[in-house]
Amino acid sequence: MTINNEMYAIVARDCLCRKARMVDRMITRAYDDALRPIDLRITQFTLLAAIGYGGPNSISELADWLAMERTTLTRNLKLLEQNEFIAMGAGSHHRSRAIKLTAPGKNKLEQAYPLWQAVQEKFRESLGSEGWSHAHDTLAQLADAKSMK
Repeated sequence: MTINNEMYAIVARDCLCRKARMVDRMITRAYDDALRPIDLRITQFTLLAAIGYGGPNSISELADWLAMERTTLTRNLKLLEQNEFIAMGAGSHHRSRAIKLTAPGKNKLEQAYPLWQAVQEKFRESLGSEGWSHAHDTLAQLADAKSMK
């Protein structure tokens, strides 16, 4: 099969991955810009919130829960631990590590929450109530389809 301009156009127009990554970068930039004054990134904020929420206790479970590569998650957790936002200790299994939010981590979340909330509201206003709900529903469907291997 020879690749031609029509095939390029189809990929450029229809590739779900390209569109998702483009939107991901735009959304991430908006949250990162808002959180910059308190020296936090959206990836760190969502990890702190997941840990504070009481999500899965082990790194492997948390990686699965967040659909992240374990190595990427471990690298991100080390940064949070260095900043004393989380504490990691022995887990329930001999090789697992438990993750807990520390007082400085809770404080950082309290500082970040109104900044995060302002971005949420801008996106909600931009999309409108129906668009906001539709976006959430579509993303939930895509997340549920993650086992499409």
